Amino acid sequence: MLRTARTLLRLLRIARTLARHDALATLEPMGVAPGLLWLVRLGARRKVAGRPGEKLARALTEVGPSFIKLGQFLSTRADLLGEQLAADLSELQDALPPFTSAEARATIAAELGQPVSALFASFEDTPVSAASIAQVHFATVAADDDHAGGDVAVKVLRPGIERAFARDLELLYWLATLIERTQPRLRRLKPVTVVRLFEETVRIEMDLRMEAAAAAELADNFAGDDTYRVPPIDWQRTSRRVLTMGRVSGIPMDDRAALIAAGHDITAVLTKAAAIFFNQVFRDGFFHGDQHPGNMFVDADGNIVAVDFGIMGRVDHKTRTYLADMLLAVLARDYRRLAEVHVQAGYLPVRESLDAFAQALRAIAEPIFDRPLQDISFARLLGSLLHLSESFAMPVQPQLLLLQKNMMMAEGVSRRLDPTLNIWTLAEPLAKAWMLENRGPEARVRRAGRDLAAALERLPALLDNLDTVAADLAAGGLRLHPESAEALRGGRGGGRMAHWALWLAIAALTLGLAAII
Repeated sequence: MLRTARTLLRLLRIARTLARHDALATLEPMGVAPGLLWLVRLGARRKVAGRPGEKLARALTEVGPSFIKLGQFLSTRADLLGEQLAADLSELQDALPPFTSAEARATIAAELGQPVSALFASFEDTPVSAASIAQVHFATVAADDDHAGGDVAVKVLRPGIERAFARDLELLYWLATLIERTQPRLRRLKPVTVVRLFEETVRIEMDLRMEAAAAAELADNFAGDDTYRVPPIDWQRTSRRVLTMGRVSGIPMDDRAALIAAGHDITAVLTKAAAIFFNQVFRDGFFHGDQHPGNMFVDADGNIVAVDFGIMGRVDHKTRTYLADMLLAVLARDYRRLAEVHVQAGYLPVRESLDAFAQALRAIAEPIFDRPLQDISFARLLGSLLHLSESFAMPVQPQLLLLQKNMMMAEGVSRRLDPTLNIWTLAEPLAKAWMLENRGPEARVRRAGRDLAAALERLPALLDNLDTVAADLAAGGLRLHPESAEALRGGRGGGRMAHWALWLAIAALTLGLAAII
């Protein structure tokens, strides 16, 4: 009872904040708690300037850290909110007043077991940034036998953020459950599942060791490639609530005037950025999940420097090949093939009409072919494909939603730097090479060889299983139909047939392997 009362009181406060910013309009169509929404609107200010998404972003910022992260998370869900609302939430500024340096120092000492003065040669008490989950301080590390020393950035979690998040998560689960129970038309959106995914995302983000591991993996993927730099991790000064990494500097990725003033070639910068994005997604299947301009810089040599690795995306090899096949089908205007790839990938339920889906795909893709290349947004094309989920009962693909969001960010930066370019055409040579290596004839032969090798590896186990079955039969451990048992004993030629079938299978495997080798 007490928990319910506390939840309702928190909900009332949030609703009144939304009402002050005239942000309730985004909730009213859902029909959730109409009486409560009517009550909080009484006396609340209306006619606030801005689009619904802009007003909602301002309200979420005031509500607190958990809801700032929720807004950022929902910005990847254009399938739920629509493109404009999702785009407005993607601009949500993750900035809050800083907590005190005394609290930051206390957290560092508690986590690392030593006072700040013993860990760092210098430590700036004024943070350089303060976000919903953590804030960052600049410091320096003295050189010793284990560390080269130098300038570092120290990220420290907000005091009490885990407790605050748990409290708000309780409210979000309550709301999501209420929606599923009372709003049948919204059940397909799976609000409880959305909250669960949000919980998983933020829990990972609140463990700074996970961010450190993601940065290290990304750095390993680009080892030897100077076009993309990831700050090195100081593992000795990193823990669950503290992250220390090398300090970086550069010009914000979208500052065209500053880049030109520094003598950078805009096309060269965008070419590097396109190659980096392509390699992360298709070559490595591991990409920076929050590539907005505040996290991307251009250094003095014109290379890209990244920070903030709390949100990362993964795309397995199977999904990458499906994406490649989809792209090939789009370029060939083969919408039947495009629909078939969706079925093969498991995105389109087999009960849905393939012809109707192919027609819907044609309606989405055909309009782009007559437009100038610089006006084509492949991110919007992917988003439109994802939006078909409602009409054709397709399951949501979270990894593709995050990918689409980052494609939108990349296209936005590209157009601000040079509106005459399409960033994806700059990665075309890489795309062609990847297609040839992974979807060409040689790739099919290699894949067949791997499948055959895997089958041969399983063959001894299969023979062992046959021996086990035979032993069980001899011991009376299996009960079979009398005719089946007679065949296995060799009656009416069954034993000879099984014997030859086994050796024919082995011969076929051997010949297939020889043909590939």
